[in-house]
Amino acid sequence: MSRMIIFDDRGYPGCEASVDLAPADDLRPVFDIRTGAGTTRERLEREWPEGLAAVRVPDELEAIAAESSGCAVNVIPHGDRFFCVNGRWTYPAAQFELTSGAALVEAESGHVVAAHLDRNDALTFLSSGSLPAGVERHEANGRFLVRRPWEIIAALPRILHVDLLAHAAPVLSAAPPGVTILGEGPVKIHPTARVMPQTIFDAENGPIVIDAHALIRPGATIIGPAYVGEHSQVLDRALIKANTSIGPWCKVAGEVGATVFQGYANKAHDGHLGDSWIGQWVNLGAGTVNSNLLNTYGEVLVRQRVGGSMSRSGMQFLGAIIGDHVKTAIGTRLMTGSVIGTGAMIACTAPPPACVAPFAWFTDEGSRRYRIDKFIDVARTVMARRNVELTGALELRLRALFAEAAT
Repeated sequence: MSRMIIFDDRGYPGCEASVDLAPADDLRPVFDIRTGAGTTRERLEREWPEGLAAVRVPDELEAIAAESSGCAVNVIPHGDRFFCVNGRWTYPAAQFELTSGAALVEAESGHVVAAHLDRNDALTFLSSGSLPAGVERHEANGRFLVRRPWEIIAALPRILHVDLLAHAAPVLSAAPPGVTILGEGPVKIHPTARVMPQTIFDAENGPIVIDAHALIRPGATIIGPAYVGEHSQVLDRALIKANTSIGPWCKVAGEVGATVFQGYANKAHDGHLGDSWIGQWVNLGAGTVNSNLLNTYGEVLVRQRVGGSMSRSGMQFLGAIIGDHVKTAIGTRLMTGSVIGTGAMIACTAPPPACVAPFAWFTDEGSRRYRIDKFIDVARTVMARRNVELTGALELRLRALFAEAAT
């Protein structure tokens, strides 16, 4: 088998108008977005035993990818042929076996899902986004590649279920002292995790995984399918409803359902959060709540960028897409289908607009822009509390996003 190269196809022909995952991909390649219990990259690596050879990312993310990828970035390593996989393919299916010189193309969009190419063809494709003329194309009907961030939420039930069943944590043979397990689904708890008495695991409709060094506080109820990531804490009396994935180093309380936490985020107080995607370093103040259903019970329309057009989500239940480093004050109310841009700060008594620009600072006196130097200082302080450094590459990317948002 050939080694794998995962590519982020932003900027490729045909992708500019039809693909927009912001703010989820503002600070990371598309394959590092959490799309289930893990990221798409983690899932691809799990299903590709020959290993990851390299990643291809847009130029503005090259330095960030170089710090986090652990492999070659935007170069073709040694090798005769490679299996090139689109980083927006959230659920790779092993049954798609491509012979050398063939590609799988999404029929509806024409976007390449995967291609098995020799070295020269791989170089041509990854640099231009266009398949060389001699490559055999196999069209596949159906939706394989996510185009908008809310499609991650829509696909979460099937992706999360597969991730949880594949997770290596051991299945409990009996409930720990004081813990109640309902249903026949597997409950997997890493040996280093701690589950306190009065916890309820409801695995009747899906598996549950509690990963390494996680803590489940007394009175919490977790309904599967659900994932609690490494070093994360589910706090006292929390209700974690089905199809929730909590990434590493999070603190979560209140009522949460059908939501993805990318990681390093806090919702440490009461309040409802449903059908949402939450970026890193987000802090949701006490009593922050969101609506995930219109009073009309109709399809949720989403404005992804301030001044942009409305998009049909195809979803009846859709909460909020919240970018990295967003902060909300106590009592914040987020409307159905909200998109909160990276770095925004919301501290107003009325609900903010359903679309908030990156680095916006909302108060009852109106909206202004966050001062970037102050924002960088706050980000550095917040990250240091988790012993994480604000690297030079990340700071440069944040400053570039700030400049872009001003145009």
